[in-house]
Amino acid sequence: MQGRFNSIQKSMLQWNELHPYNVVHVVQIGEVLEVARLQDCVNETLGRHGLTCLRVNKQRFAFEYGGGPSECEVQILACLAEPLNTLTLEIERQLNLEFPCNQPFCPFRFFVLPGEHGFFLGVAYFHAVADAESMVRLLKDIVMIYAQHAPWHPGGPFDLYPVNRSNRLLAHQMVLARKLLSLPAQVRNMRQSNRPRHRDLEDMNNGFVCFSLGTEELSSLVATAKVWAVTLNDLFLGLLMKALSPCAVGREQERRRRKISIGCIVNLRKDLDLDTPRVFGVFLGSFTVTHAIPTGMSLREVCTDIRQQTSRIKRRKLYLGTPLELGLARLFFRCFSPARRKIFYPKHYPLWGGITNMNLNSIWNETDHTVALDYFRGVSTGPVTPLALSVTTVGSRVNFGVSYRTAVFLKEDIEKLERRFWEQIEQTREAV
Repeated sequence: MQGRFNSIQKSMLQWNELHPYNVVHVVQIGEVLEVARLQDCVNETLGRHGLTCLRVNKQRFAFEYGGGPSECEVQILACLAEPLNTLTLEIERQLNLEFPCNQPFCPFRFFVLPGEHGFFLGVAYFHAVADAESMVRLLKDIVMIYAQHAPWHPGGPFDLYPVNRSNRLLAHQMVLARKLLSLPAQVRNMRQSNRPRHRDLEDMNNGFVCFSLGTEELSSLVATAKVWAVTLNDLFLGLLMKALSPCAVGREQERRRRKISIGCIVNLRKDLDLDTPRVFGVFLGSFTVTHAIPTGMSLREVCTDIRQQTSRIKRRKLYLGTPLELGLARLFFRCFSPARRKIFYPKHYPLWGGITNMNLNSIWNETDHTVALDYFRGVSTGPVTPLALSVTTVGSRVNFGVSYRTAVFLKEDIEKLERRFWEQIEQTREAV
């Protein structure tokens, strides 16, 4: 059986030709590590789900899993420093390591880091085959088999070739009309948005760091969002925008491009009526928010303005029009040389950052008889944005993974950005 890539998957294939477009997930499990048994569980799960021997036809935007036994080898990491530092370095390495897409291949690479209380199981995967929710469910199946010493999970195999419903939503007259009517304003926002400065447009290497919010900080942010009448995602968007603003040096002196734009990924499964957890693939949309961020403007004011934008986007479901935007971009990509493709988004769609938000608690909970002690994510920046913030709620805390283009941000820039992030959070705690 053969599947067809949807619109965002097609774009991911194009982006992957410029730089590896990968994602890394890491889960901490409180079980005794038995490497041989873990490797058997990984291969058993991949084989049972049919997630082996992937063939990608880039010309037809088609894919097919060959099936058969899995022979994926789990890499054992040596803890050279603090566990989190070791994981950070490995996540960064995996983000920059390509998959052999021109031949049948396994789109997953697993690694494990032994810990004092259990172990960390990580997987790097080719983003065009799975979104975050699909990967969480795959990891959960592996861990459940390992923890329960069970031969197979009763949930059954994944649906690897679901009907493509993304374009059907766009074909709906109201969705299409609203998206088309919104395009002039979006183009205007992009033309007014500051462009990140690249030291070398040929260099698309990704750096990676991560940090966390504890229970007290998260509770404070939730309370703040409620008082300000914004969502927690709006608050994260505002925090990121405020933290990024000083990176755009000289922005307020420019004649036209004074604003900051950032993107946000949306999980489309509810909109697509994909209510079964066994559907495996990529079901994502996106939207952007733009703000001038004048000097002295408070975080509350910024978040309130962002809330006005996101409320309109959600009310009109403009994020469902993502296939239209990506389809237009792909048409331009086909006409450009590889060198021009690398400057397409920085020039015409200048984003300073993007957010992908996932609540692990809604997917992986204790009723599944296994507990994820911790969970980290890292997402390749790709050609669209020079910084990607992966927000993962696990238990009563939040983990942030920051992937960044090293040609735009130095490590010191990211350290300053993290400090500004914390300063803003501390100010919200004092204000509430």
